[in-house]
Amino acid sequence: MTNEAVEHKVSRLADQDLHLFNEGTHERLYDRLGAHLGEVEGRAGTFFAVWAPSARKVHVMGDFNGWSKSKHPLKPRASSGIWEGFVPGVGKGALYKYWIAGPNGQKTEKADPQGFRQEEPPRTASVVWDLDYRWNDAAWLGARGARQAHGAPLSIYEVHLGSWRRVPEDGNRSLTYREAAPLLAEHARRHGFTHVELLPVMEHPFYGSWGYQTTGYYAPTSRYGTPQDFMFLVDHLHSQGLGVILDWVPSHFPNDGHGLAYFDGTHLYEHADPRQGFHPDWKSAIFNYSRNEVRAFLISNALFWLEKYHVDGLRVDAVASMLYLDYSRKEGEWIANRYGGRENLEAIDFLKKFNEAVYRNFPDVQTIAEESTAWGGVSRPTYAGGLGFGFKWDMGWMHDSLVYFRKEPVHRRYHQNDLTFRAIYQFTESFVMPLSHDEVVHGKGSLINQMPGDDWQKFANLRLLYAWQWAMPGKKLLFMGDEIAQRDEWSHERSIDWHLLQWEPHKGVSRWIERLNRLYRAQSALHAHDNEPAGFEWVDAADADNSVLSFLRKGASDKEQVLCVFNLTPVPRRGYRLGVSAEGRWDCLADSDAVEFGGSGFAGVGGANAERHPSHGRDWSVVLDLPPLGAVFLQRPA
Repeated sequence: MTNEAVEHKVSRLADQDLHLFNEGTHERLYDRLGAHLGEVEGRAGTFFAVWAPSARKVHVMGDFNGWSKSKHPLKPRASSGIWEGFVPGVGKGALYKYWIAGPNGQKTEKADPQGFRQEEPPRTASVVWDLDYRWNDAAWLGARGARQAHGAPLSIYEVHLGSWRRVPEDGNRSLTYREAAPLLAEHARRHGFTHVELLPVMEHPFYGSWGYQTTGYYAPTSRYGTPQDFMFLVDHLHSQGLGVILDWVPSHFPNDGHGLAYFDGTHLYEHADPRQGFHPDWKSAIFNYSRNEVRAFLISNALFWLEKYHVDGLRVDAVASMLYLDYSRKEGEWIANRYGGRENLEAIDFLKKFNEAVYRNFPDVQTIAEESTAWGGVSRPTYAGGLGFGFKWDMGWMHDSLVYFRKEPVHRRYHQNDLTFRAIYQFTESFVMPLSHDEVVHGKGSLINQMPGDDWQKFANLRLLYAWQWAMPGKKLLFMGDEIAQRDEWSHERSIDWHLLQWEPHKGVSRWIERLNRLYRAQSALHAHDNEPAGFEWVDAADADNSVLSFLRKGASDKEQVLCVFNLTPVPRRGYRLGVSAEGRWDCLADSDAVEFGGSGFAGVGGANAERHPSHGRDWSVVLDLPPLGAVFLQRPA
């Protein structure tokens, strides 16, 4: 092929596209930039377009031209900063990169920022590909708005695909997207989860980053298959009634040479000043949110996964690191905003625009913020002064609960406030309560091994922790392996220890998660008012001497109530009286100490009849035998 083989007569970019892109309001760059199969004057080939405003030259190099740096030059489109051209004869599956000559003589080879597919790491070329797929999830999409509403039960199973299940007889390799689909769907569905959340599947060169160091923002990782294979996974999960949430990382990106960093010989996507553009925690680059085109790149990327891959939500990683200019920085290592403050005004504006774009285009999905500070209004709409997320992770609940449950029960009477404090703020945001991957890595150990006591007590404490999580107001999230009481700390290099399910204590935890999820979904009192004070009422938050906590969860009507009682020590509490809201038989819905879950079966709680005996400010009361390290859920008489 010669230089003349590059066609510049026809473009996929209209003048309006250029205007919207440079303005920062283009929401579908994936339809315009990158590599797109097409035809010009009867000749099949590929359109290429890339943003590199400071480049002196841009060429397409690939296996179709012997990786030549000179055969296929692109041309700049006016003053937009976009270089484009059509190369005939380049078809699906062709490998390519952009060869870019920077303004100061730098010469680099870059993968396509909008490439739909990347080579499997450690190789770094982009792959010409299409996104053709015949979806079968119309029924799911039609109903997901109701399934994901704030008053619906959301129970999320968090998964790292590469280590969820391995194939030991084939070199311990990870499952492909298509292999994982039926197994993951069956497991999540059997345990009663409503959604699967995937740690980032976007292409990432370092497997040990778990996907949080993204280079291919528009490409699912090739480690497990093609884009269509990933679509099949999403499609199949939908067919089994499971939503799909993707972790998404607009906060930072790695400095790998083939990626976004120093893309056109300048700091294009990132800030040039390291006080703004370098993340000290992750040694990565920080997006320059003040640049219009960068905002368009990221917002288009969010919409890309929702449109092209039918995902049902995005969980945004490390939001706190975006909000504060001094995040993880010492004095003198950051630059104040124009008012002299520490708030990152450009990032705040970006997050608001991102959420507005998502909900404007896909009102039935949800965005979820991993935000670890007390920033106000994270899940409040932007028109009400908030950031506009649908939900926020409650990191405070996670931290306080684990601090409490790690303590020996004999000391818990002095720390009851660790559990009750949340009631002060639990309705200030729409919360997801996470026990995520971050709680079982970096030397923390598995959840079961963070529990105190002998082995029986460890399992009882773990079931009690899960009961506490499912009973409290808020949506639920549990990391893979925790549902079977994984003994070893999570490692991305090996599978979950599925063999543990041959032993009854681990089976019992698995059954308990299933029971909690079924109960949570069936009882409107446990989910309908997750984000509203009307859904929660303490019975007794002050019995620290016995380390017993009790409260009511309420549904749409007064008759929809569940009494939740927690005995947080190994001492059984016989004849324990609690005030209730109605006479009649309060039937037991679940008992974490039941034998089927690995408990002692101490109480065999079948329920209790309410007596005309005032207690806890109520006219009626029940008398219960509370099991050791146990939780019981009782239903109000109809």
